[in-house]
Amino acid sequence: MEIEKASEMGFCFGVRRAIELVESASREKGSLQTLGPLVHNKQVVHNLAQVGINAVSNLEEVKGHIVAIPSHGVSPEVIKQIKARGLEVIDATCPYVRKLQIAAQKLGKDDLYVLVFGDASHPEVKAVLGWAGEKASSALEIPNLTNLPKRIGIVCQTTQNQSRFADFVAGIISSEASRYSELRIMNTICDATRKRQSAVLELVKSTDLIIVIGGRDSSNTRRLAEICEAAGAVTYHIENEGEINPSWLRGKRRIGVTAGASTPDDIIDQVVAKLKKYNMNK
Repeated sequence: MEIEKASEMGFCFGVRRAIELVESASREKGSLQTLGPLVHNKQVVHNLAQVGINAVSNLEEVKGHIVAIPSHGVSPEVIKQIKARGLEVIDATCPYVRKLQIAAQKLGKDDLYVLVFGDASHPEVKAVLGWAGEKASSALEIPNLTNLPKRIGIVCQTTQNQSRFADFVAGIISSEASRYSELRIMNTICDATRKRQSAVLELVKSTDLIIVIGGRDSSNTRRLAEICEAAGAVTYHIENEGEINPSWLRGKRRIGVTAGASTPDDIIDQVVAKLKKYNMNK
C-alpha cells in the first residue's frame, strides 16, 4: 500500500498568521480571549487554551481587557461593541476574508443588493452580511430572484467549492438575465482554497481512497471531502488518527491524504504514521 499526500494541504497563510498574532500578543500581554474559536480546529483551539488563549462565545464572557477577532472576522456592529467596551483588539481576520468584507461593503455602498454564495450559519458569512449592509442575504441555491432588486452584486464565501460557485452564477445569469439592469460578480474564493481543491482533484486520479483530515466544523475541510466524493472517490473525513478504521484500507493499493487549511502539521503526520503502521502490520 502506498500513501500519497496532496501537493497543497494543511495550514494556510491566514490560519498560520492568526495563530502567530494571538500567540505573540499572549507572550507580550498575558492571557486573552478570542471571540469564538480562532480557527475551526479543535486541536488548535485546545493548544491555544493551554497557553492562556481561550475562546468565548460572546463579549459578555471576556474577562480581561484584550479580545482577539478570529480568522473568520466579525461584523462592523461587533467591532463597535468591542470599542464601546474599551477593549484592546487583536485583529486576526484572514486577509482574504477581509478582502471579501471590503468587496461586500463596496457593493452595498454602491446600492446593489448583495448576494453571498455561502453557508448562512458560518461566522464568516454572518460577518460579511454585516459588512454588506441592510440589503443582503446568503444562499447556497439560487433564490427566488423575482423578489430581489434589479441591481445585484454576488460574492462568495472564501472557502466554498469553486465549481459550485461557477454553477450558481451561471444559473442566475441564464435564468433571469433579462431582468437585471446591473449584475456584478466577484470571485472571492481564496487562493489557498483553490489550490487545495485543485490538488485533491489531482490526487483522486491516482488513488483508491482519500482520507481528508480536519475539523468537522471546518468549511474548507468539508468542501475537500465533498469534492472527492463528487469525483467518485471513496472518501473518509476524519479529525485525527484515532478515527481511522483498518477495514477502510483492505484491498486498497494507493491511499491519498489531504487536510483542511486549519489542520496542524502534527495531526497530519500522526495520521500518515498510523496509516504506515497499518500497512506494516498487514
